[in-house]
Amino acid sequence: MRRLLHIRELSYTHPDGTRALTNISLDLAEGENLVLFGPNGSGKTTLLLHLNGTLAANGEVTIGAIDVIKKNLNEIRRRVGLVFQEADDQLFMPTVLEDVMFGPLNLGWCHEHADREARQTLEAVGIGPELYDKPPFHLSSGEKRRVALAGVLVMRPELLLLDEPTTSLDPPGQRALLELLNKLPQSKIVATHDVSFAEAVSERAVFLENGRIVADGSVRDVASRFGWNPYD
Repeated sequence: MRRLLHIRELSYTHPDGTRALTNISLDLAEGENLVLFGPNGSGKTTLLLHLNGTLAANGEVTIGAIDVIKKNLNEIRRRVGLVFQEADDQLFMPTVLEDVMFGPLNLGWCHEHADREARQTLEAVGIGPELYDKPPFHLSSGEKRRVALAGVLVMRPELLLLDEPTTSLDPPGQRALLELLNKLPQSKIVATHDVSFAEAVSERAVFLENGRIVADGSVRDVASRFGWNPYD
């Protein structure tokens, strides 16, 4: 199976001198999903931000055969879609449709093509035409999450990064999101504290602690670091 993501010896220090990542090495195959476990401050979000080039550090990161470096960022951000923990941080255009069209237009797609693809993608994630002209801040938490996901999926990425995707969602919203994610063909990396959600979306997990990977294995085994075992 083709290797989609390759990370070697990735380290990062915040501008204030705080060490966030230390010697992270990780591979992900095409079609494989991965969960990132770890306490707050362990480096999960920081790691995700390196995979689409938002942050740059010492080490090697490649998507397919493309290095995640400055000159390749447009292509990297087409291939790697990041959905933020808070959908409100991602939705900023006046209407839902304009928000989903923003990325394609920014890449130089013509307006007609961007409009058509945005509508198709919104429909695919369960957002109907009655919401296209609404301001995103008028939507429910679940609807916002779907629109944010559509804004990423419209670019046809190979890898989806999701940072705490169940934040602000009630149980029905979490179930709907899980059903949607499991229908998508893309590889996914999901940072979460929700072990039940993790078990339903992936077979493999890693555990980050103080910016280091301290475990890599099945969700069942790695989740034991939380003191949680659904198989008991």
